[in-house]
Amino acid sequence: MDHAFPCGNISLDFVGSLRARRDESPIEMLTSPARLDSWFAESGIVDAPTTSRPADVTAAMALREAIYDLVSARMAGKTYAKAALEVVNDAARKPSVVPQLTRGGRRTEATPAQALSTVARDAIAILGGPDAALLKECSRPGCTQTYLDTSRGGRREWCAMETCGNKMKAAAYRARKRDERLATAR
Repeated sequence: MDHAFPCGNISLDFVGSLRARRDESPIEMLTSPARLDSWFAESGIVDAPTTSRPADVTAAMALREAIYDLVSARMAGKTYAKAALEVVNDAARKPSVVPQLTRGGRRTEATPAQALSTVARDAIAILGGPDAALLKECSRPGCTQTYLDTSRGGRREWCAMETCGNKMKAAAYRARKRDERLATAR
């Protein structure tokens, strides 16, 4: 897998395709039509190849940033920006991915616009529903992944334990051990 899906949520994982977005040099994962096609396949939106073009990558990046703007506004308790709403709603108006039954089983083919519509509709479901109150951003410095905190008590701090959680816990453990060594050396 080339892409990361720490949230288990299609639209929030799509937002994470621009990693470390507040760093001086964020890491762009959607660098070409082929990379966008691989994101669609790895996310499970489609199981048949898509044929994205450069214009589809541009549309995907615009949708991703619009979703991020709306999620950020929701987390900050601010009003949604009209431009971001228009981008998400325009994408959602297009037909979404529709699975088909074939003799060989389930098959999901889609155009890039249909795949993006599926992402936009998922974002609308989150932002327009009760899950919007569960939105958080990972607390690991450098990670800007957003996620839904469905943990008991709502105390989850990281987008995923396997990545950011382990890094933060390992750093805390090393800091405790260093402090213990310094305390015994005195």
